[in-house]
Amino acid sequence: MQKKADLSIVAAVLLIFSGGETQAETPATPIMVETISVKSTAAEQATFLTGEIRARVQSELSFRVGGRIVERLVEVGNTVKAGELLAKLDADEQKAEIGVAEANLASAQARQRLAELALVRQQNLLKTRVTTIAAFDQASEDIATSKEEVVAAIAQLDTARREFSFTDLRADADGVITARMAEVGQVAKATQPIFTLAKDGPRDGIFDVQEALYLRTLPQRELSFSLISAPQREFYGEVREISPTIDALTGTIRLKVNIGSDASFPLGAPIVAKFMAERRSVIEVPWSALSVTGRSPAVWVIDPTNMTASLREIEVGRHSTNLIEVADGLTIGELVVVQGGKFLSPGRAVTIKQQKHQVMP
Repeated sequence: MQKKADLSIVAAVLLIFSGGETQAETPATPIMVETISVKSTAAEQATFLTGEIRARVQSELSFRVGGRIVERLVEVGNTVKAGELLAKLDADEQKAEIGVAEANLASAQARQRLAELALVRQQNLLKTRVTTIAAFDQASEDIATSKEEVVAAIAQLDTARREFSFTDLRADADGVITARMAEVGQVAKATQPIFTLAKDGPRDGIFDVQEALYLRTLPQRELSFSLISAPQREFYGEVREISPTIDALTGTIRLKVNIGSDASFPLGAPIVAKFMAERRSVIEVPWSALSVTGRSPAVWVIDPTNMTASLREIEVGRHSTNLIEVADGLTIGELVVVQGGKFLSPGRAVTIKQQKHQVMP
């Protein structure tokens, strides 16, 4: 009796397993999936870049003579007016040059006066025939020479005074000091930059655009931008200059955007601009549709004649947060699985739960 009971148990277990195998061998139940019908849509690619506001015209201010800096009257960020004194050099040497030039001028003027008196005396002596023509000619030559010496001495004095004026560094226009390159006590060479002056007037937005972006699509002539500190306010500017060369270190191309002369744009303030590429027709599918075959991206495509799935290799173009652009591999009107693809295998029967339409995010 015990043997019969054991055989009954074994038979029941075999029946259970054989039943399971029979169910696996039956045709697979169609898997319910969600699909979209592939359509062409107009895509507009936006790229956001950060830049900064700069004065269109900037100048490096420097002394025209060398010397030790004894006074600095402005700081970075100060607003200055044209002609305002910014810094001074030790002018002892220039003052000495003025003294020498003044002495030379006084000496030349004294010689001129003596030459004039000598000429008058020779003229009087010539009338009484007491002197010679040669002596009179020499007196005339002496006075001409003395006048030239006076002119030269005056020029030397003007030069010395001008050199003295160069010991004062003054602003050449209204603007804002944006950089300082020297300190009090430092010995500065002639033409060595001391300050950078951003001149009042038109201002530009400066952007360094990646070479790849620039070569793929040219930015439009007008773009929108906003201050990072005030993103709710949107402004518009026109691209006025595109650098013809690529920066060798950064691989970027510099764009200058005319943003007008609005004084509310602080110099050096960071801004963000939106560059829009031209609208074009593309095929886009949701990220959820993306699968893989081997090492290549793919999507599941439904054959509407027999309602079976096949894995189609695709070429992916650009992508956004919600959508990917299919550059190659799909045609208009095909059904692509967007939900349920992870349960599919090639040739697997499917049933469509809901037909969705592509919606731009």
